[in-house]
Amino acid sequence: AWLATGQLREPAEPPASSIAEANQRTAALREERPATRVRIETIHASAQPRVLNIRGRTQNKRSVVVQSQISGLAVNRLAERGDRVKKGDLLCLISLEDRLVRLEESLASADQSEIDFEGALKLAAQGLQSETAIAASKSRLAASKARLKESELALARINIVAPFDGIVEKAHMEVGQYVTPGSPCVTLVDLDPMLLVGEVAENELMSIKPGQIATAKLPEGIHITGTVSFVAKTAEQGTRTYLVEAHVDNRDFSIPSGVTAQIAIPVESLNAQKISPALLVLSDAGQMGVRTVNNDNRVEFHEVDILRDEIDGIWVTGLPDVTKVVVVGQQLVVAGETVATTHEPLSLVGGAKESENPAL
Repeated sequence: AWLATGQLREPAEPPASSIAEANQRTAALREERPATRVRIETIHASAQPRVLNIRGRTQNKRSVVVQSQISGLAVNRLAERGDRVKKGDLLCLISLEDRLVRLEESLASADQSEIDFEGALKLAAQGLQSETAIAASKSRLAASKARLKESELALARINIVAPFDGIVEKAHMEVGQYVTPGSPCVTLVDLDPMLLVGEVAENELMSIKPGQIATAKLPEGIHITGTVSFVAKTAEQGTRTYLVEAHVDNRDFSIPSGVTAQIAIPVESLNAQKISPALLVLSDAGQMGVRTVNNDNRVEFHEVDILRDEIDGIWVTGLPDVTKVVVVGQQLVVAGETVATTHEPLSLVGGAKESENPAL
């Protein structure tokens, strides 16, 4: 019977709350929940160079095939492969032949022509010599002096000498060989200064200027330092890159030409902090950065760029000059969240600590 009367039924549900009330309850629950505890460390920015790294090579300044300027028999070669020579050192010697005789003949002819010309001038002063005769005598004197100079040069050219300081890379001329003008004596290489040669992309071209310091690491860990001496103004065809050269002192000829070089050129100074790579996180948008805490204990996310990496950490840009970095718990919090912090020095952060900067 009670079923028919309908007097017994389920209790009615309470009316649904508004969205505003639901948000208030959620906020109340969040406030009641204890804040996530994280560990932070204060670091300070310092000026750090931005270094442009270039893969290049060493290159000798010049290489010349020293040649004979006259014909004759090679009677001596004083330079061997690997010899270090100075400018003016004798490299090869060509036979004298009749060059000395020709020089003596030219000298006598020049002396006679000078005497004839002086005699013509004396006769002209007495009115006994015409202007035409004087001009002819003067012409003969000039011609004889030219032949004398030619004979002197021919005699001097039997000595093939080094045009600059360098190392003999190849020896070509052999004793007993008949040579002609253009016959090679030796190949001479100039190794001082040594050049560091590399190429840079167009977006880095304006940051490199002559006079900047360039360092390079050679095979076997050898480090050398030089100065940028040339920056190309036209691009290499095909690669669209620009040639850069640096001069390196190589007075002892210890740096070989043609070896691979990892070239580094500091191009500007930036404020950066040194941190552990473990502190890097990704935002929801996939940006690499670091989580920090502001003065209100709210978490912030700062996108960073890696300036360079070292054995004990990485230098990054993009953080405020004075930053409280989350070093423990950075994966447990998000930007905008209020946290409880513990401030303890840790080795995870490489930068200057607050205790190391009394002025700050």
